[in-house]
Amino acid sequence: MSKIIKLKATARGGAGKGAARAVRRQGLIPGVVYGDKKEPQNISFVYNELQPHVNAGRFMSTLVDLEVDGTVVRAIPLDVQFEPVRDFISHVDFLRLGKNARIHVEVPVHFKNHEASPGLKKGGVLNIVRHEIDLYCPADFIPDEILIDLTGLEIGQSIHASAVKLPENVTPAIRERDFTIATIASAAGLKEAEEEAAAAAAAAAEAPAAEVPATAQKAPPTAPGAAPTAGKDTKAAAPAAGAKAAPAPAAKAGDKKK
Repeated sequence: MSKIIKLKATARGGAGKGAARAVRRQGLIPGVVYGDKKEPQNISFVYNELQPHVNAGRFMSTLVDLEVDGTVVRAIPLDVQFEPVRDFISHVDFLRLGKNARIHVEVPVHFKNHEASPGLKKGGVLNIVRHEIDLYCPADFIPDEILIDLTGLEIGQSIHASAVKLPENVTPAIRERDFTIATIASAAGLKEAEEEAAAAAAAAAEAPAAEVPATAQKAPPTAPGAAPTAGKDTKAAAPAAGAKAAPAPAAKAGDKKK
């Protein structure tokens, strides 16, 4: 049997944004109940009575007995809106559930027997593709979870929707394809690829610069009549023809004659 919570609500008059704002100014949360071939009913909640159930988790897949002015209505949350700045609950919609109703819900997926998977023992990684599965189920029986057994799974194997045993009268909402829920991926293969890429980048960074061709090391040609450039092991070049020799440095005062 699905978990059922009880909430008290008050019928309110008026509809639209203006009426909803007036309800919020009173510290209440506006809401609407739809469905079961009946007219929508405008209601309101005391904030502190509704907030704990919303914050508890799985509110959207929890059955609710709404007591509206003494009348109890079985429903399920359809939408919860929040203020964008303060993150306060600003509006809640519910769907009435008639007798034998079937509903569309999201049920969380959990896994067991990790230690019994050879692929995980070899260093594989459980890659979860879907953390929740969309299901159609009776309104009075919403599964708390879908538990998947990992026993015997090797690296490279996948778990598809067709391999999951669902409770009676519960069916996947997606029927046109056998979607993947999880895979056992090879962590070693990904690591090797990353290491190879890093090694290639390091090798490229440490490669020596290309040697300059011998022809590029020659000195540039000198202009006609210009003195040749002295090399490292050569003496200073003689003055050009017709040029006067530089005067010898004057003797310093006090130097003795030899």
